[in-house]
Amino acid sequence: MSRPVKRSVSIAGHRTSVALEPEFWNAVDALCAREGLSLAAFVARIDGARVRDGSDTGLAGALRLHVLHAARRGDIPAAD
Repeated sequence: MSRPVKRSVSIAGHRTSVALEPEFWNAVDALCAREGLSLAAFVARIDGARVRDGSDTGLAGALRLHVLHAARRGDIPAAD
């Protein structure tokens, strides 16, 4: 697996950086395209669910878990 890459997004008017491995970013990008969401909207949705659930998981971990669950459902196309 590759080294994490940081991307910055705005969530509720605040800039934050998230570091994920390129393989996870590729999956996040695929899910954003599939759902017709911008990266910021997608991340805000995951973050909102994380906060509502009272999760101790950080944002990067929540994104990785979301990708894992989506992959298990078959919602992410296989990488070449």
